[in-house]
Amino acid sequence: MKKKKETIATALKYDIDKDSAPHLIAKGKGFTAEKIKNIAKENNVPIYKDEKLSKQLYNLSLGEEIPPELYQVVVEVLLFIAKLDSKMKK
Repeated sequence: MKKKKETIATALKYDIDKDSAPHLIAKGKGFTAEKIKNIAKENNVPIYKDEKLSKQLYNLSLGEEIPPELYQVVVEVLLFIAKLDSKMKK
């Protein structure tokens, strides 16, 4: 029988005026991951699914800025979110 993968969730925050790069503000597995996703939904925070990226971000410490090698993929996430925001404002 195939074992079900444990859900991983991470959350980033980026303030263009204060931060040099996005930083990790939440991370969790299983129940905690589900809680993070539910809080995001309740607050209309877009959810971007990328299992590989979540695993890489999960290895960071809370508050830690993302490393330069993740800049490109995180930019793609931020562009995805910006598109969603512009659609919601119309």
